[in-house]
Amino acid sequence: MSPRVVLVGPMGVGKSTVGQLLAERLGVRYRDTDDDIVAAQDRTIAEIFVDEGEPAFRAIEKAAVQRALTEHDGVLALGGGAILDEDTRASLAGLPVVYLSMDVEEAVKRTGLNAARPLLAVNPRKQWRELMEARRHLYEGIATAVVATDGRTPEEVTEVALDALELKQA
Repeated sequence: MSPRVVLVGPMGVGKSTVGQLLAERLGVRYRDTDDDIVAAQDRTIAEIFVDEGEPAFRAIEKAAVQRALTEHDGVLALGGGAILDEDTRASLAGLPVVYLSMDVEEAVKRTGLNAARPLLAVNPRKQWRELMEARRHLYEGIATAVVATDGRTPEEVTEVALDALELKQA
């Protein structure tokens, strides 16, 4: 068993919204590893970062992603930093992975870059740019398709993703 589609991309790009639309269009279930982590840990991701630090969170995240990749056969959304782990990237090889991309101006419009994002606590615009500089090549390296979300509605992004993966709707 493996996911029909895996969504990756930065925080605020719309993985949850697009993922739910894709699942609906494909007639499959939707799952988000961030939701899995929050449910299993009974606390927010921000709280995990504050209480235990990023390395501890990444270990929890890695386990959640591996579990979801073996248990879920629908649309799966991964947290923005899940692709930092080499084993996770290896596990995604050969799967239909869609990288949802956006530029910093779109990120500002969507999130204001002031939400409860532990990695963007100080100078969010600069930190977002630095995160993307560090991660973009990782997203692109595992992606079957890259779908720009800038200026598009979630429905338009969903349509482009379906076309890019040549998936038929249910």
